[in-house]
Amino acid sequence: MLKILHRIVKITGKYKTRIRASYITAFFKGWLMKAPLVLCFFCISFFMQGQMDKTKCIYFGAALLVSIILEAVLEHITNVLQSATGYKVFADMRFKLGDHLRKLPMGYFTEGNIGKVSSVLATDMVFIEENCMGVLSELVTFIISQSIMVVMMFFMDYRMGLLSLLTVTVFILIGNLMLKSTLKHSHIKQEGAESLTEEVLDFAEGIGIIKSFNMLGEKSKRLTDEFSKSCRESIDFELEYSPWSRALFLTYGIGTAAMLALGAYLYTTGMLSDIYLVGMALFLFDAFLAIKSYYGQMARLTVTAASLDRIEEVFAAEELKDEGKAELKPAGTSGGAVSEIEYDDVSFGYTEKDVLKNVSFKMEQGEMTALVGPSGGGKSTIASLLARFWDVKSGRILVRGEDIRNVSLGSLMDQISMVFQRVYLFQDTVYNNIAIGRPDATREEVEEAARKARCYDFIMQLPDGFDTVIGEGGASLSGGEQQRISIARCILKDSPIVILDEATASVDADNERAIQDAISELCRNKTLLVIAHRLRTIRDADQILVVSDGKITERGSHESLMAGGGTYAHMVSLQEA
Repeated sequence: MLKILHRIVKITGKYKTRIRASYITAFFKGWLMKAPLVLCFFCISFFMQGQMDKTKCIYFGAALLVSIILEAVLEHITNVLQSATGYKVFADMRFKLGDHLRKLPMGYFTEGNIGKVSSVLATDMVFIEENCMGVLSELVTFIISQSIMVVMMFFMDYRMGLLSLLTVTVFILIGNLMLKSTLKHSHIKQEGAESLTEEVLDFAEGIGIIKSFNMLGEKSKRLTDEFSKSCRESIDFELEYSPWSRALFLTYGIGTAAMLALGAYLYTTGMLSDIYLVGMALFLFDAFLAIKSYYGQMARLTVTAASLDRIEEVFAAEELKDEGKAELKPAGTSGGAVSEIEYDDVSFGYTEKDVLKNVSFKMEQGEMTALVGPSGGGKSTIASLLARFWDVKSGRILVRGEDIRNVSLGSLMDQISMVFQRVYLFQDTVYNNIAIGRPDATREEVEEAARKARCYDFIMQLPDGFDTVIGEGGASLSGGEQQRISIARCILKDSPIVILDEATASVDADNERAIQDAISELCRNKTLLVIAHRLRTIRDADQILVVSDGKITERGSHESLMAGGGTYAHMVSLQEA
C-alpha cells in the first residue's frame, strides 16, 4: 500500500511539496476527527464523578465547536493542496505525454498502440486524478485516527489495548494479502480496457469498409466479444476482491465483538471502572473504523497501480534519438556550396530487415525529384525519413549540409510541407483547419491561401463559409475538397521543401484539374520531392529515381530514362497503353 502511495507522490514532480504539505494538515485533521469522541469521554467522566459545572460545560462546548471548525478548515486546505494539485499534475502530464508522443517514431502508432495511448489519456489518468489523488491525505488521516484509538484503548486498560493492537495486526495481514491478490487482476482489467478501446476505434474507423463488404455481423461479433471479455474481467476482479473485503468486514465485526466481550468481562470482575466501561462503549464502534476504511480503498489503489504501470509503459517508449539544438539555415543562404537535401548511403528497416539499402542522391534548391517504382519498393519510406518520422539505421540525411538528427525537430518541420493522399481534417472550422499551416496568419492570408488552392469558391458556398465546422476527419467534405484544404494549409505555411505523395491519384476527374492547379501554386519555387503514381505528371522533373526493393535502380530525366529502355520506360508504356 505504502509503495503505491509512494509511486503516486513520485509522479507529482514539482508539486511534490504541496502533496507532502497535505500530509501535515491530514495529520492534524486525524487528531481533530477523534476530538469529539475524546471530549465526550472526558465530559461523561466528569458527570459520573460529580465534577461537572457550568464553566466546564462551556469549555467543553467551545472545544467541541473549535475542533469541528478546525477540522473543516483543514479539510479545505488538504483538498486545495492535494485534490486540486492532482488536476494540475495530470494537466502537466498530458502536455508532457503530447511532447513525448511527438518525439516517437511513426512506427509506434502502427503497432496497435493507439488503444493504449487512448486508454492512458481517457481512462488511466482520469481515474487517478479523480479517484486517487484525494485519497492520499485520507489514508494519512486513517492511520492517525487508528493510532489514537489504539492509544485510547491502552489508556483505559492495557488488555483492551493489546486486543485492539492484535485486531489491527490481523487487518494489516489480510490487507497485504488482498493487495497481492488483486494487483494481478487489476492489470488484467486495465489491459482488457485497452483491448476494448482498440477494438472500438478499429470498428469506428473501418465502418465504411465493414458495411461495403457486408462484414457488419463478423466485426460486430468481434466487438461484442470484446465487451463480453471486458465484462467478465470486471466481474472476475470483483469476485477476487469480494472474499478479501468480506474478510475485512468479519475482522471488523469479530474485533468489535471481542472488545465488547473483554470490556464486559473486565467490568464484571471489577478490573474496569464504570467510567472506562462507558468510554469503551463510546469508542467501541469507532475502534477499527479507520483501518477498515483504509483497506476499503484497496480496490481503488490496485487499479491505480495498474494504471501507473501503463502510463509508465507509454512514457518508456523509445523516442527518436536525442533531438539536436541546431537551427537550419534559411533556404538559399548556402550559396550553392552544398545541396539543399542529400541522402548519404541511407539504410533503414522497420524491423531487423532493411527496407532501404544504401540509398544516395542529392536534391538541389528549387528542383523537382520524383520517386517512382513498384508498391512496397521504399518510396514512401524515403519521404518519411526526410520528415524524420523515423531515424535512419545507417547513413545520413542532410538538409543544407546539416544532419537532420542534429537539428531541432521544430526547425526541421518549419522547412517542410507535406501533402499525402490520405488527408486528415480536424473537427473544427474550415478557417482553423487551414490556419494550422501558420497560426499567426491574418484572415486575409488564410483566404488568399484558399484562393491559390482553388478551394475558396466551394468554402464560400458552405453554410457559414470559413466558419463552417466540418466533421472529424473531414467527413462532411468530398475527398477532392479535403485535399484542396490540406494543400491550402501547406500554401499558407510556405515552407521551402515540399513532399508530395501525388494527391490526384485517387480523386475524380472534376477535382483533378483543380488539385493540379493548387499543387502548381504550392510547388512554385520550392524544392520538391514527389512520390509519383501517374507518370505523365513528372515528365518535367529535374531527376527521376526508380526505387525497387529498397534500392535506386535507375536515375535521370524523363528523356534519358525513356532512351534507356529500362523499368521506367516499361512503366510509362504500360500507363499509356
